[in-house]
Amino acid sequence: MINIVVVCGMGLGSSHFVLMNVMEILKEYEVEANVENTDLFSANFKDGDIFIGADYLMEQLDNCKNKIYLDDLVDKDELKRKLLKSLEDIYGNDR
Repeated sequence: MINIVVVCGMGLGSSHFVLMNVMEILKEYEVEANVENTDLFSANFKDGDIFIGADYLMEQLDNCKNKIYLDDLVDKDELKRKLLKSLEDIYGNDR
């Protein structure tokens, strides 16, 4: 099962909002995943397959291989497009 970590500065507000959108998208496409939100500092110590957050925060993550840089945290279409692309890059068409 894939592990997705949603990151924001404090790990509370915006990451929780994005997390809810991630969960809706995963449900829509019937993808099983563990999804959690966290703060920027803690994200460097998380074992995630995909990390999602604002573009300026993602640049500060060092040990994360698959990062989704969001230009607009409330743009669900941007999130969906980038999340589905990352899932395809990792798993191909086999989810």
